[in-house]
Amino acid sequence: MQHTLAAGPGAEPGTDTVLAERRGPVLVLTLNRPDRLNAWTYALEDRYFDLLDQAEADPDVRAVVLTGAGRGFCAGADLDDLAAVGNADAAALDATLAALPARSRPRTRPLELRKPLIAAINGAAAGLGLVEALYCDIRFAAPAAKLTTAFARRGLIAEYGIAWLLPRLVGPSRATDLLLSSRVVRGEEALTMGLVDFVVEPDRLLDAAVAYATELAEQCSPWSMHMIKQQVQRGLDSSFPAAVADADALMLEGFRRPDVREGVASYLEHRAPAFPPLEPQ
Repeated sequence: MQHTLAAGPGAEPGTDTVLAERRGPVLVLTLNRPDRLNAWTYALEDRYFDLLDQAEADPDVRAVVLTGAGRGFCAGADLDDLAAVGNADAAALDATLAALPARSRPRTRPLELRKPLIAAINGAAAGLGLVEALYCDIRFAAPAAKLTTAFARRGLIAEYGIAWLLPRLVGPSRATDLLLSSRVVRGEEALTMGLVDFVVEPDRLLDAAVAYATELAEQCSPWSMHMIKQQVQRGLDSSFPAAVADADALMLEGFRRPDVREGVASYLEHRAPAFPPLEPQ
């Protein structure tokens, strides 16, 4: 069922900058500025993050899929906004930056989502658009999808933590290549280097991502998935002994929870599990 929710402050007249649609336990979010290849704006960011907050609080939503309307996933920051900054002198730049709306949530908000977040990259993902795809846990892409860091070709630096994320996905040498050259990588090459996890034909892309998310939602414990996401993030900066100690502590915590009992019982009884939802934050 399609949910029509009020547009956030500063949204373009007559539009929702991000659409929300429930497909069973999965919430599909669609960046919705197709005439601009879903270029990123503050209004779009606020709307997206509001919907993530709602998904976080809704026990019936167990996974989220992010995609783009039209031909693009997200072409990065809106070039009109970049031009306004790039053409300003020092005083005007200071005034422009001072006038920007205060962020109530960090741009890395998607990384904090406790539920699985899956990208269905249907077209161009450039600059900040690629960063947002990398903030997702799993990435599906169409064969013709164009992925590029773009920053060096716009006179920018590696923004929003991509210099940390990218080497951990594809290795330091490939990450440096992608960041320095800003060359375009299409779906199959992205799959080969580990930048995306699945390549699916465009007419099946969203359905495949939703099917994957549905399997997580119906077969896996929300608490387990939340803990595993945290373990993976912590493990990127910890030693192996620290990761083992972390796992040992969490394993003891898990044995006290109903999830383990339900996971074992459902397996022995040959039925689908009925795991409890995440506790409210």
